This record gives sequence, structure tokens and C-alpha cells, in this order.
Amino acid sequence: MAQVIGVDLGGTAIKLGRFSEDGTCHQSLTVPTPQPAIPEAVLAAIVDAILQLNPGENAVRAIGIGTPGPTDATGRIARVAINLKNWHDVPLADWLEAKTGLPAILENDANCAGLGETWLGAGKLFKNLILLTLGTGVGGAVILDGKLFTGHLGAGAELGLIGINPDGPECSSGNRGSLEQYVSVQAIRRETGLEPLELADLAKSGDAKALEFWQNYGRYLGIGLASIIYILTPEAVILGGGISAGAEFFLPQVREEIERRVLPSSREGLQLLVAQLGNQAGMVGVAKLAGIKFANW
Repeated sequence: MAQVIGVDLGGTAIKLGRFSEDGTCHQSLTVPTPQPAIPEAVLAAIVDAILQLNPGENAVRAIGIGTPGPTDATGRIARVAINLKNWHDVPLADWLEAKTGLPAILENDANCAGLGETWLGAGKLFKNLILLTLGTGVGGAVILDGKLFTGHLGAGAELGLIGINPDGPECSSGNRGSLEQYVSVQAIRRETGLEPLELADLAKSGDAKALEFWQNYGRYLGIGLASIIYILTPEAVILGGGISAGAEFFLPQVREEIERRVLPSSREGLQLLVAQLGNQAGMVGVAKLAGIKFANW
């Protein structure tokens, strides 16, 4: 059975897994991201890890790499990689193919997470869904009719950068008051001086201020999702990333805000779910992408 290797490239760790078409992970590996994470050093680390995963019996047909930033529309070039040094228009797919002899494809890590949840996680019952990754920043993925939507140049579905307050905090994108400025880890730190896990623990203990914070958090998230839902009318909204671990404290407010702001005809049957694959979603999703493109999955 044809197998592929999925690689999730992060600022501190590189996660890899060898998958077959039925979703079985035959072997996985996590290695530290070289510091400084210059392209050449990262390439060497990925190649070395791939050699450890490839059994040498021609079972592996292709490689997929999820990168922390936008890629070009063809999945060949990492245009920018957040938290990695000197990553600007890096032809990582070409480099990997030259080093391994295997075809390779790149994709934004949030898009990979969306594919992963669609294949093996919370989204496997749906063909039309959106995923938000609530982490240091806020990433997004859109699945339409079972396929990943990336826009005509590959940089579509930056859902965390939509504006919800024209006079809000400045965003590195150039926008002001983007959704990311209200529901990311950085936003939580700015607002409270605490980490999301600390706030979740306080809420579990019944702390009134923590509970109020999560209610306001859910309100902002619901406001942002309302605009997205009107455009895409998905079957499901899936919330991933580290902050989703505290979803019990903000999901009720998210639902209330969506019901208040979105016409019933645009949210009929809508499911609001928490992601299931955790930090494995990106690796799983990019493996699926490589399998579809190169291994006839």
C-alpha cells in the first residue's frame, strides 16, 4: 500500500509521520527545529528525519510539508515562515525533492490542520466546514465540497485577519481590530497578563473575573464567526489550537452570539465542534494532501 510522509514544521519542533491511505500512522517522529531556524539547517533536519522514517523498500511515494505561513499557489515555495529565520520565498519543495528523490508539496499549517480534521478528526462527517486554530495567532482553513480552498494565489482563508473593530488594536497584517487581536494567545496575554491555561484553571475554580473574561472572549469569537458563516454557510465550525482546550468556558457564548447575529437560514444544522487531533492535525492533513496529489489516494 502506497505510503506518504507528512511533515509539520514548527518554530520549536518538527513532527513527522508515515501514513497509508486508510489513515494508519505506521511510524512517527519529533525532532527539534534547529536554532537559528535558517532554511538550510531546517532542510538538513527534515531530510535526516525522513531517512529515519522511510523503510527503504519503496513504500513511501511522496512528502507533504506544512509550514507556518503562506505558500505559493503551486505548493512549491514557502513565501514566509513565521518564527523561522530568513524564510522568504524558499523553494523548499524543490530542495526536498533533490535531496530525497521523492515528490513534495507544501501547504500552510492551518490549512493542513483543516485537512487533517476533515480526514480523521472532528470534521470527517462534513464536506463543508471551517477550522480556526486559536493559538499564538489565529489561523484558518476552509473546506468546500470536501476540498481545501486556498484562493487563486494560495493565500486564501486567513480567517484570523478579518476585521471586527475598525478602531481596535493594530495587527501585523496592516489591519486594525482583526479577530486575531481579540482571540489569540497574544491577545489574552495583553488583556490579562495570564496564559490561557491559567485562565481556564481559574474558571474551573469558579473565579468570577476569569469566567467573565471567557464570556467576553466567546462574544468576540462569535462576532468574527458570524461574518464567516454568512459567506460560507458551513456544516460545521471546528475550533483547534491550544486555546480550544478551554472551550467549555466560551463555547456557550459563541453559540449565543452566532444565534443572535446569523439568520437561521444561514446556520441551519450548523455544528460547533472542538478539534480532535490536537497538535497532530497538521502532520495528518499534509500527509493526506501529498497522498491525493502523488499517490492516487
